[in-house]
Amino acid sequence: MTGPADRAAGWAARLLALDPRGLGGVVLRGAPGPLREMLLDALRGLLPRAAPWLRCPLQVDDRSLLGGADLALSLAAGRTVVQPGLVERARGGVLVLPMAERAGAALAGRLAQALDEGGFLLVALDEGQGADEGLAACLAERLGLCLDGRVLDAGWPAPPPGDRLSEVRERWRQMRFDDPTAQALDACAAALGIGGLRAPWQAWRAASAVAAWQGHAQVTQEDAELAARLVLAPRARAVPSSGDSANAPPDEAKEAADAGRELPSTPPEADPADARDAPSSDTAAEPDERPAQPLDERLIAAAQAAMPADLLALLASGVGPRRGASGGRQGQATRAATAGRPLPSRRGSPRGAQRLDLIATLRAALPWQGVRAQERMRQSLPPAASRWQIRRDDLHVRRHQRPAQTTTIFVVDASGSQALHRLAEAKGAVELLLADCYVRRDQVALVAFRGAGAEVLLPPTRSLVRARRALTDLPGGGGTPLAAGIEAGWRLAAALQSREGVRAQLVFLTDGRANVDRQGQGGRARAMADARQMARQFGGSGMTSLLIDTSVRPQPESAELARLMRARYLALPQARPQALHQAVTAML
Repeated sequence: MTGPADRAAGWAARLLALDPRGLGGVVLRGAPGPLREMLLDALRGLLPRAAPWLRCPLQVDDRSLLGGADLALSLAAGRTVVQPGLVERARGGVLVLPMAERAGAALAGRLAQALDEGGFLLVALDEGQGADEGLAACLAERLGLCLDGRVLDAGWPAPPPGDRLSEVRERWRQMRFDDPTAQALDACAAALGIGGLRAPWQAWRAASAVAAWQGHAQVTQEDAELAARLVLAPRARAVPSSGDSANAPPDEAKEAADAGRELPSTPPEADPADARDAPSSDTAAEPDERPAQPLDERLIAAAQAAMPADLLALLASGVGPRRGASGGRQGQATRAATAGRPLPSRRGSPRGAQRLDLIATLRAALPWQGVRAQERMRQSLPPAASRWQIRRDDLHVRRHQRPAQTTTIFVVDASGSQALHRLAEAKGAVELLLADCYVRRDQVALVAFRGAGAEVLLPPTRSLVRARRALTDLPGGGGTPLAAGIEAGWRLAAALQSREGVRAQLVFLTDGRANVDRQGQGGRARAMADARQMARQFGGSGMTSLLIDTSVRPQPESAELARLMRARYLALPQARPQALHQAVTAML
């Protein structure tokens, strides 16, 4: 293997073959090309010859994907006939998802659930062209590796021979957990704006697999750098600033990263404490010797080198690519399988939660019973087990329709001298919106942030009485933990959108001036940095949002925050309830 594509594909195939459960699969970004064929060929050479290779069409139904009873065959045979789905048939092998960027939320969710159970590798072919196109977030975060044909530079190391997988697997099973390296990978993920613990853990699994293939007894710096390029770089949501490796909140993470800087030169059996107790640099080191760069900073540099130029430019502007953008409008009709206004049934087999329309099925089969009985007699077949001879073309399924439920979440700055004024405005706007909920079947929620954190004061509801009772006495005053408020609203919206047919939209009422950081500590500079970092991550979620600047004299901080959040910006120094209600209904 000589070219960058050969080396990158070789490494990805070796890591997937060694740790399929921990890594889950790979995302291949870009148009069809040599990289795709090289990876699939390399993976075929490492997996057993009998390993299944299947393709998952985007239009696959739940029964074909997950398996289950085949109704038509069961009716014909007079007994239950169970057919395995694509997921079960792919056990021990590979399932290829073409045009993965077009996979719907239902298909992505089913595959994500199947990946949690393990047993197969998923190769997602992401051919999206724009920043708004991409694999669904629930599925992308479960695929540990990602390769992009646009950024395959010459820095990829040559992979080792792949004919010693059993030997490598035994070495990998004996690999010890290295806390400093894991902490450095976690700090790298935080600097790149990657939330959650799944990505750092996958990076550690990849680094352990790289070390096993390289014949190392423990993970070295080079192993961790390669893992950061494969796992963390493609998921970056922000460009780390200079010294951003110190952004990891716990001091223990920084100390662990500092201890990890000796990994490349310290033998596996050496004690890191010996390196810390060594003589100072002015007595033991050469005069021109420079201090070693912390491991987390090296990992950040390696991840940045693996990011495409257009993504770097997009992130440098403060706006990351969207993920899981929610579409639709208020009151848009959505199809549901079991609830809502009944619609005429249609021909088709029951899929997933869809139900069989028995009356329509019998009505479609009735005219053909005599013809089918004569066919059996002409073919000298024994009488059917049932009086009714029902075939696949006779099956009909029920259909329903219901409007999409929309939940508007007010995230209110309840701090400072204007707290009572802002809360009064929010109360009035909530009551006005609740008056429309009976028509649109929408809900309203309220999140307030003050002091050291944020809390949900009003869970999603459409009850005006309950809302008025909860809004009667709201606390106000104290510091402004803006980052905590953005995070609390985001978490509530994400939990709501995980339900079928629910769309969440957020309205932020704040002056954009934070003075409490995410750890609850004072300090305007640190608090604003945390707020901008959280705003960048929120902007990548693609959620519909509106930021209303409630300060008497609007400042650039609020407009900049809205740009990072990809939120609509509206300055309303005198934000009366009627004005808020009109702004929310018109702009969202």
